[in-house]
Amino acid sequence: MAQEIEILLADDSPADVELTVRELRRHKLANHIHVAEDGQEALDFIFCRGPFKDRSFAQPPRVILLDLKMPKVDGIEVLRAIRSDERTRAIPVVILTSSGNRGT
Repeated sequence: MAQEIEILLADDSPADVELTVRELRRHKLANHIHVAEDGQEALDFIFCRGPFKDRSFAQPPRVILLDLKMPKVDGIEVLRAIRSDERTRAIPVVILTSSGNRGT
């Protein structure tokens, strides 16, 4: 049986989350997508603490989609924490960001 592919999507924009989840599902890129609405929730999920203390480091997310602009803890701090810990440093992180400037 193939290992489930879990993705952590850390983004506080409901519209961006909906679009991302829809496309991941459409392309069958993940069995499970966990959405963290702020940087603190993302860190708790990644490091198996707080409400996620029953998670195990044995099966970390296969990839993390990380918004840079999030409440509580911003994406840069989340990325620093991931890269500074031996247990999580090898997890691929894709940085997401948006701009209010749509151009012309």
